[in-house]
Amino acid sequence: MPSKFPFWLTVLALFLLPRAYAQNPFITNQFTADPTARVFNGRVYVYPSHDIRCGPGRGRSGWFCMEDYHVFSSANLTDWTDHGVIVTQNKVPWVQPDSYAMWAPDCVFRNGHYYFYFPATPRDTTGGKGFRIGVAVATQPTGPFVPQPQPIADVRGIDPNVFINKDGQAYLYWSQGNIYGAKLKDNMLELATAPQTLGELPAKGLKEGPFVFERNGTYYLTYPHVANKTERLEYATSASPLGPFTVQGVFMDESPTGCWTNHHSIIEFNRQWYLFYHHNDLSPQFDKNRSIRLDSLFFEPDGRIRKVMPTLRGVGLTAARQKNQLDRYSRLSPGGASIAFLDTANRFGGWKTVLAGPQSWVQYNGVAFGGSKLKTVTLRAVSAAGATVYIRLDGPRGPVLARVTVPSGRGWQDIKAPLTTSASGTHALFVAPQGNGAAVEIDWVRFE
Repeated sequence: MPSKFPFWLTVLALFLLPRAYAQNPFITNQFTADPTARVFNGRVYVYPSHDIRCGPGRGRSGWFCMEDYHVFSSANLTDWTDHGVIVTQNKVPWVQPDSYAMWAPDCVFRNGHYYFYFPATPRDTTGGKGFRIGVAVATQPTGPFVPQPQPIADVRGIDPNVFINKDGQAYLYWSQGNIYGAKLKDNMLELATAPQTLGELPAKGLKEGPFVFERNGTYYLTYPHVANKTERLEYATSASPLGPFTVQGVFMDESPTGCWTNHHSIIEFNRQWYLFYHHNDLSPQFDKNRSIRLDSLFFEPDGRIRKVMPTLRGVGLTAARQKNQLDRYSRLSPGGASIAFLDTANRFGGWKTVLAGPQSWVQYNGVAFGGSKLKTVTLRAVSAAGATVYIRLDGPRGPVLARVTVPSGRGWQDIKAPLTTSASGTHALFVAPQGNGAAVEIDWVRFE
């Protein structure tokens, strides 16, 4: 849908909004979870839930705590813009005030409007306890969204997902013990058919977070499932949006560090498929404060989803002139190299790369140098004894791009050094101390 604002005002607004950059997690200034990604007008919009820390009078201690929703967008999956809060709990007529239960949402476009679906705890519990699912409507993907006065009738549960078939029929899916589906009326606000249980899925273990998409005539129902102790991502396929479905298997394994939940969405963008999901990167000791991630997804020739291996590097290219966060590495030496928080008291500050041994190194892929004539590199680093760091292109035997001397000291320093060779196009950065050099910690690398 065309914007009602002049193009230059839209560009200016995007420039002035808070920014984030690709690498996992790709939002690091707040907790985010349950990302639903959608492509609108050639731009990717992500609608996650917003974890916050519970406290006295603010949610249930030790549990999930969410009071509002933000939306983020990107034209290249590298540079992300935070468009701010679009729906908040105490401004929805039917939601119980201060219930802090604004869980996983979805958003779709139809008939000139954007429909934002979200679960919450209702004020009115005469029809029974539990979550209801409501809708807020806007004429722009970033809002303003106007919540409907009542939730959708005959729907109880969480994790709404809407799929619009090629014939124009819209379907609503949600979970509450089982996964359910029903057709939606053209107004996108009411059910057109009675809910039905998608009963061909595993009977044992929690199932939630449905996300449905179609590819080459096959309908994929994807969902988190607790087969053991934590959620893994599984999928089933069908020739029809409401099944019957055939379980096909797992496409992302359980968290190796024990994050209990996962919640996801899948999109095709510029002829590549992507998986959006979450993990507790910024809160490793408390898995109710999560952060959203993004990795590429691929299909086998027979249509099966290839298992996705989570990465820290994520997707997209990082411009050489941006801060390249080496701690979101592509490869890390098995000995002497590690990642740590810059400040454990403020984990939103991100991470650092610690190169502690003579054979330690880190490699960061996908740096776009373009055709520009860059002349210097700035390395933000600290080394108690001082160190010399080599930056090479594309591996340990690649050409030396720069040699940076880090003076001894205990405080972070931004050290600028000349480039010893030119670079253009896209390359990996390979960073290592010289020979038997002293330990060094690196925050980021940037070229000018």
